[in-house]
Amino acid sequence: MDNELLVQVTEKAKKWLSPEYDAETRAAVQAMLDNEDKTDLIESFYKDLEFGTGGLRGIMGAGSNRMNIYTVGAATQGLSNYLKVAFKDLPEIKVVVGHDVRNNSRKFAEIVADIFSANGIKVYLFDSCRPTPEMSFAIRHLGCQSGVIITASHNPKEYNGYKAYWDDGAQMIAPHDVNTIKYVNEVKSVSEIKFNGDKSKIQIIGEDIDSIYLEKIKSLSLSPEAIKRHHDLKIVYTPIHGTGMKLIPRSLKNFGFTNIIGVPEQEVESGDFPTVASPNPEEPSAMAMAIAKAKETGAEVVMASDPDADRIGLVIRDNNGEYVLINGNQIQLIFHYYLITRNAELGRLTGNEYIVKTIVTSETIKSIAEANGIKMYDCFTGFKWIANVMREQEGKARYLGGGEESYGFLAQDFVRDKDSVSAISLMAEIAAWAKDKGMNMSEMLKDMYLKYGFSREKGISLVRKGKSGAEEIIEIMKQFRANPPKEIAGSPVVTVKDFLSLEEKDIATGKVTKLDMPATSNVLQFYTADNTKVSVRPSGTEPKIKFYLEVHDTLKDAADYEPAQKRADEKIAQISKELGI
Repeated sequence: MDNELLVQVTEKAKKWLSPEYDAETRAAVQAMLDNEDKTDLIESFYKDLEFGTGGLRGIMGAGSNRMNIYTVGAATQGLSNYLKVAFKDLPEIKVVVGHDVRNNSRKFAEIVADIFSANGIKVYLFDSCRPTPEMSFAIRHLGCQSGVIITASHNPKEYNGYKAYWDDGAQMIAPHDVNTIKYVNEVKSVSEIKFNGDKSKIQIIGEDIDSIYLEKIKSLSLSPEAIKRHHDLKIVYTPIHGTGMKLIPRSLKNFGFTNIIGVPEQEVESGDFPTVASPNPEEPSAMAMAIAKAKETGAEVVMASDPDADRIGLVIRDNNGEYVLINGNQIQLIFHYYLITRNAELGRLTGNEYIVKTIVTSETIKSIAEANGIKMYDCFTGFKWIANVMREQEGKARYLGGGEESYGFLAQDFVRDKDSVSAISLMAEIAAWAKDKGMNMSEMLKDMYLKYGFSREKGISLVRKGKSGAEEIIEIMKQFRANPPKEIAGSPVVTVKDFLSLEEKDIATGKVTKLDMPATSNVLQFYTADNTKVSVRPSGTEPKIKFYLEVHDTLKDAADYEPAQKRADEKIAQISKELGI
């Protein structure tokens, strides 16, 4: 054990025994100090939980590196201080505060509301848990300057988080993220945090916003006649114990669907997520109960949302009656394919439309856009970057949709974060539209690949926890920069993009060009002669380093779909082996 580190964390922890901290916190810290095993003590105090560009996210508990009322309080005090500078000319600064179903989420949300109000800021506080995208909508709808949602998205139950938004309803980017971090870091003592709220400045909101938001989402429907003809389409939906239960069944009914089948065990709102190991619709195990319900009822489509209802999980039934998990890239492809194709059918494409995807999301989306004369923007991972493109294009071009491979999509411009309420409603509409054309969703997917080219994508995450894990992730990125692969699965690497230096290198000529991006990001990409793409990046919210593998092929006909999948999977397995992941 590093004795110097132990001395530092012990000294830091002892400060948390002062009367400024509540009895529960002091007792928890004392227990860590008394424990012979110092692992918890070190993990809880070896650093401060960083208020990063997306806010806070961490394991709940006592300590400077944990989510608790003091780390949440310092973040809110710092944000309050910055808002009062940034909007000093306004007669009243207004914010929205929302939260998900996680343990302590309501408690943290009420503390956040109290601190804002104690700083003279007007607060709209949701009466109970709500989807993250509804909070984004409320910022714009109520003319607020900022907003906070207490959520750790799809992280395990030990986690909670704090996401801060700006006046356009999007998570903050420069300069506001950097400025907020500066003000948060300047809060050095618990005594600086104004915990005693001014109740006269806190207004409770709920159904009044729900109904407006749901009507706005209904306005996105492009195929109401198809829904009328197939209103009884069997749809299984699960909120996986999260906030989706509040609005998603209502939205599906609003669209006109009459046969929505629930998963009762998972309709229980709970921060313990009792029926799943992880409440993440990306995980096949999280979808297992919903698939079982689909088999029992003969449903055609299975959908899920994560705890804060911004991501969508999708399972479709193929021609053999088997239920197939659809990955995040395929979800993006389906949405973009439908929105572009349907707008074209309705004669709504003028040549001034655009879509957005992230750099690690499937390049097949670009093929669909180009073939239809739609402008496509590539941006960094994270919806704040999609929202940034929307901000730049506002009033200039029409937004059709944007998304990322991590199961998030946004079909509307009145929200500025990924939205499973609208995504699930639209995906049900897509199923009805496909049925109207005599296809199931599986056949529609094959049809799309035949038209625009086949791709197969896979994300692989290496989890590296704690201090040693963080150091290992840094070393992996360092090695990839120093020794980039010369070939991948037998195909030579022709282009390397480094988004930290914002340089693109042509391997054959050695020519280096500048990448046009609004900021830097710790991402490396390798492109091969046969269109394989490998992206590597450390996660900004979890102790992981992520690899995104994408391979391409040509489908001869619909019957070649399964063989093409097999070829692609073999190639992806080969790449994984070569990269040691």
